[in-house]
Amino acid sequence: MVTTPTPSMLRALPAEHRHRLMRVAREVTIPQGTRLFEEGGRADRFWIIRTGTVELDMHVPGRRAAVIETLRHNELVGWSWLFAPHAYHLGAEATTPVRAYEFDATAVRLMCQEDPALGHVLAQWVGDVLAHRLRSARIRLLDLYAPYGSGSCV
Repeated sequence: MVTTPTPSMLRALPAEHRHRLMRVAREVTIPQGTRLFEEGGRADRFWIIRTGTVELDMHVPGRRAAVIETLRHNELVGWSWLFAPHAYHLGAEATTPVRAYEFDATAVRLMCQEDPALGHVLAQWVGDVLAHRLRSARIRLLDLYAPYGSGSCV
């Protein structure tokens, strides 16, 4: 399967906006096995992974949670903070020890209201991340359920 890299904040945001956003970042260490958030929970934070891996999962009644995607270095964990009603659509768990930048969603939304240019580039970045993840999910679904797979393997 051929995939394009997830748009990283470092490449997506102009330096001035990236520096402004990083001023409100908090460096955190997340132990392996820690749940960052649960599906339906209040989306009050988001993270950018520095090292380690985080799995996004979905609740399946009567079964273990289904892993949707594994996120790594420079990837965004949590996008629901940007869109009302600010509730997580998936769950997330650190599958290795993780070092990340953590952001307070309310503070970042206020920054976006005060600086519409920052809000625009952040919304564009998060939208690009979402589009990438939807394309990846589509390919995985085709590989699982389509008669001939996604056609992405040669």
